[in-house]
Order: sequence, then structure tokens, then C-alpha cells
Amino acid sequence: MANEQSVFKYQLEKQTPRLGPGGITRGVSVKEFPVSANIAGVSMHLEPGAMRELHWHANAAEWAYVIKGNMRTTVVDPEGNTAIDLFYPGDVWYFPRGYGHVLQCVGDEPCHFILIFDNGDFSEDHTFSITDFISCVPPAIAAQNLGISVDEVNKLPKGEVYFAQSEVPSIRSGIALPRNGVNLTSTHRYPLSAQQPKLVPGGGTQRVVTQKEFPISTTITGSIFEIEPGGLREMHWHPNADEWQYFIQGQAEVGIFLAEHHFVKDDYEAGDVGYVPMGAGHYIKNTGDTKLIVLLGFNSGHYQAIDLSAWISGNPKDILTSNFSVDETIVDKFPKGDSFIIK
Repeated sequence: MANEQSVFKYQLEKQTPRLGPGGITRGVSVKEFPVSANIAGVSMHLEPGAMRELHWHANAAEWAYVIKGNMRTTVVDPEGNTAIDLFYPGDVWYFPRGYGHVLQCVGDEPCHFILIFDNGDFSEDHTFSITDFISCVPPAIAAQNLGISVDEVNKLPKGEVYFAQSEVPSIRSGIALPRNGVNLTSTHRYPLSAQQPKLVPGGGTQRVVTQKEFPISTTITGSIFEIEPGGLREMHWHPNADEWQYFIQGQAEVGIFLAEHHFVKDDYEAGDVGYVPMGAGHYIKNTGDTKLIVLLGFNSGHYQAIDLSAWISGNPKDILTSNFSVDETIVDKFPKGDSFIIK
């Protein structure tokens, strides 16, 4: 491990990666990050043409956000239907648990994407890969299953490939088409960056994709936050989900309240991961001089948040003066509505 980790912070991009032909991956589960009991994550890089081989996950659904590059995925559902989709930066995909899929970088530049899994015990190393499966069974079974000879089976990989290097598909192949003329959404794809953001006077934006907008994503909600320098995502909590954070850009301070006067504060930079347990009060403040961009994942298909300002402003003045033991001149300065982000 590169540096000593905080309870609620993990320096993912400083960890030793798993390397393969055209690919780099770093994963974090409850094993490395004990507080992250219900959500695991992976940062993966692929060179042009490289692929994360055909595989499936037995114990977790996969939600992804593309940070850089153009990605192609194929996925098969239990009815035998195969879908092929193309992803750009800012796009999201979701594969339910057990669905077979493959990931490939199909552009001229390397790809970087973040994977979020709805099981803290998930490990990217413990996936079910097609080469591993075929190489484990008796050669005669593999030959019969694939319709080839045993001699030809012996030419196949003798173990898990995991990463494989290939050519970037030609646009003429029909499987690397530009987005023009292609539907922005599909069963497994949602263009989060194309969504009209929630604009906040305090200096920031929020985009959220839930099961409502992306019906197949029944177990994970995703959000992109942008906060201007000095901006504060106000004190709040999520009553229905844990929050997994990946810091894409900038510097931040995150404070977490765990009841009984227990409070933890950490500083974050790009490449760090944070975790907030369900119901724990917390805030995110941009402490740098550039825009802060944070990817948030929640282990629920529905987004719920309760903001401190909305709670306070909804109560009668006499309740507030008594609760805080102050006079009305102070209470009159309290928020008058939902602040969300405060400059």
C-alpha cells in the first residue's frame, strides 16, 4: 500500500495496478477499504484496441462512467439477446449481475473509466472469464461445445487472458459508428453528460441518473458533481444508500458525522476514493483553486438526500430558537430554503 489510509479515504490511483496487454486496473473492495462494506470500485485504463475479455460477475451488478476515450461494449442477457453499444466521455453503462459482457477501447486515444459494483465484497480479480472457463473443462468437452477439434482446442489459451490486445475496429465494420444518427440512450447506455444539469447559484452543477431515467439500473444511482473553488456541498445525508466517491479533478475536504459526537475529516485529491455510510451526515468542500469534479455512486436505484438547509428552513421559528437556545436575530440569519451548494 502506497500510503497509510484513513477510515473513510482510500488512495486508489496510488496503489500497485494489475497489468496486462493494453490494460491497467486498480480495484478496491471491503478487503482493502473496510468501511466500504456495500460498494466496490475499479479504475481501469485500456489502450486503443485493447479489451477486457468476455466475462461475467456472479455477485454484483456493474455500473460504469467513462472519463476519457471511446468505449465499445457487448452484453448478452438471459434470453440470449446481445446488445452492442458505443460510449463517449460522460456516458454510463449498467450490466445486471451475471450478464456476460466485454469492454473495448475503440478510439484513437486511451480510455479511462470507473466501475462501481453493488457489493463491497466484489473483486475484479474474481470474475468468470471465458478463456478461464473453456481452459478448465476437458478438451473433448470444449471441442464438442465449440464445434472444433481437440487439436484446435489445444491452440486456445491455457488460462485466463483477462486483457487482450486487438486492432481498433474499422468504422466500416458497423461496430464503431460515430454517434451521429445513433440513439443517445439504449437498454445499457445512458448519456449522463448530455443531461441538463441542476445549476446551483452557490457555484456548481449536479447531474444524476437513477432507475427512473435509466430503467435497467435497478441497484445503482450515479451522479456527477462540479463545485467551484470555495463552494460547499452543504451538510446532508442519504437515508436510503451508502455513497461511494471517486475524485476526478481538484482538491476537497470531506467531513462525516457518525452520531455520538463522532466526526471524521479528510482531504482528498484526484484519484482518491471516499465512502459515506448510509444515513451519516457529511459535506464536501472545494478547497482548491480549480473546479472540483466528483463521481458519486449510490447502492440504490433511487436517489434520496436530505439537506440541512431544507430541514432548518421548514421548521417554525419558535422551534429553532428553543432547539438552539438563541434569540430570533440569529435564527433570522439561517437559510430560507434548500441551499444545496453554498459559495
